[in-house]
Amino acid sequence: MTDYAKLDAWIDAHFDEEVKFLQQLVQVPTDTPPGNNAPHADRTAELLAAFGLDAEKHAVPAQEVKDYGLESITNLIVRRKYGAGLTVALNAHGDVVPPGEGWSHDPYGGEIDDGAIYGRATAVSKSDFASFTFALRALEAVARPTKGSVELHFTYDEEFGGILGPGWLLKKGLTKPDLMIAAGFSYEVVTAHNGCLQMEVTVHGKMAHAAIPTTGVDALQGAVKILNALYAQNTLYRQVRSSVEGITHPYLNVGRIEGGTNTNVVPGKVVFKLDRRMIPEENPVEVEANIRKVIADAAAESAGITVDIKRLLLAHSMQPLPGNKPL
Repeated sequence: MTDYAKLDAWIDAHFDEEVKFLQQLVQVPTDTPPGNNAPHADRTAELLAAFGLDAEKHAVPAQEVKDYGLESITNLIVRRKYGAGLTVALNAHGDVVPPGEGWSHDPYGGEIDDGAIYGRATAVSKSDFASFTFALRALEAVARPTKGSVELHFTYDEEFGGILGPGWLLKKGLTKPDLMIAAGFSYEVVTAHNGCLQMEVTVHGKMAHAAIPTTGVDALQGAVKILNALYAQNTLYRQVRSSVEGITHPYLNVGRIEGGTNTNVVPGKVVFKLDRRMIPEENPVEVEANIRKVIADAAAESAGITVDIKRLLLAHSMQPLPGNKPL
């Protein structure tokens, strides 16, 4: 029997155990926002220890996490060194967007019904925690390497951009792998992809009682003008086409908005977050400058309104390189 066949056989023999591991991961919520994810890291480390895998806990300082708009992050690294050689990292994220409505099963139950597991992150990316963990266990059980290293990187900042997840581990010099397999891709070969700009916009007005609204400045009305101006950009974006096959045009989305204190109070502050997808041909510096100008011009139409703009994420697009043509 070849090593590949042995690996497949080991995985098949331990499939039920892997499913149980995934269920246990799903049963600890990691909704982001709000992003209180350190408890899940603690539970994951505990489960890994039961397999004989020691997970280093790297807690991101509380103030950094708070400034980023989240509550707690602890990133995990499992290091398995077999000898001299290259280090391969397997990276997956434990955070996930909130479940929303319409669930037929508990989104944190990890219940199995008709051959399917129901729960947040059963597909992306706690399933990858399970796949990577059991792949490593299988490797060591039946085909243990004699050189190189394998690391598991289980991080908790993908939904907000990765800066306090993989980016933080690299910046702090806690890991420096030679190769990486990252979860969340389509597992297809690609030669280009879009870039992404995410921003948080805070619209300031002046809070007042609804009985005397003229004593305040309605931040929501100011935000509406800004939002209308931003959404109007999508009409212009549809006229810009990428030359890369499979990529169409830029797009802007506002995915989160909050503000106000009560129904009888003129809102003094509104905060929203936007996501601007950039085609490979666009200059991200120019894109950000344009977005900031659109916001500033729209805000200027409302007396007493001021805005703060914070960049949350700037991920550059991947452009086709000479020779990287589809086969």
